Amino acid sequence: MSNEPEVTLSVGDVAPDFTLRNQYGEQVTLSSFQGERAVLLVFYPFAFSGICTGELCEIRDDLSAFENDDVQVLAISCDPVHALRAWAEDQKYSFPLLSDFWPHGATASAYGVFNSTTGSSVRGTFLVGTDGRLRWSVVNGMGEARDPNAYRDAIAAL
Repeated sequence: MSNEPEVTLSVGDVAPDFTLRNQYGEQVTLSSFQGERAVLLVFYPFAFSGICTGELCEIRDDLSAFENDDVQVLAISCDPVHALRAWAEDQKYSFPLLSDFWPHGATASAYGVFNSTTGSSVRGTFLVGTDGRLRWSVVNGMGEARDPNAYRDAIAAL
């Protein structure tokens, strides 16, 4: 039996709903955006790690390409809320960093991107339409950085 995640969601599937706490301890529910904004879900392994910092800084530095009146960015890891708050303050991230800490990795598991060996998600990116259905997704392994142009293109195609 492998500990590697197995993505079982496909474009057109209803995105699994969740409620997670952000870096300020506030609850954020995916379905609360339904009918109003698409949501770019960015699962990443660990706060304060090199590739993850680079990827989220790419979003931070060109935020209007990823988050605007039509799209909300939600970045998700299995880190605890306090670590996410420290990282957000350190890196000046203004978008929500959500904690999938407890039950540990439940949301990452629902999206098929939880790695039980590392206790973290892999780099899964999902674009959820205003109808709550997956419009696009890509999954990269632990050491593989994402191509932000791919999700820029997916957002532009909404």
